[in-house]
Amino acid sequence: MADIQDEAIQQGMDSFVATFGRVPENFQLLAEHAPGAFAGYGLMRSFVMRDHGDGGALDLKTKELIFALLDTLAGQTTGAKNHAAAAMRLGLTLPELAEGLVQVMMVGGITTWNLTGAAVMKHCRDIEG
Repeated sequence: MADIQDEAIQQGMDSFVATFGRVPENFQLLAEHAPGAFAGYGLMRSFVMRDHGDGGALDLKTKELIFALLDTLAGQTTGAKNHAAAAMRLGLTLPELAEGLVQVMMVGGITTWNLTGAAVMKHCRDIEG
């Protein structure tokens, strides 16, 4: 069982490094104190974050945009910024991001824009800068 858990943890770590260049601190903390939970998350993440060439149905840019939009809806500003920036590195444009953020606002209300969406848009505007 430990070998399976260790492999799943490694897959999760590798997935973060491949997409963000690092394992975010909160996930390092999860891996340290709840390795079984991180192992499960790592397996899900390594499954979802596959590009077309690795068997993924959606391209990584789209997946990163979806995560940015979902994080915006959930009020998770840091995650939304990280995923939006990753999507931009993969070719996401500011008009595409703005359109997606407006969709989030249509579902979640203006508060999603005021609490998270605007910060994500500013962050990505600054990156494009």
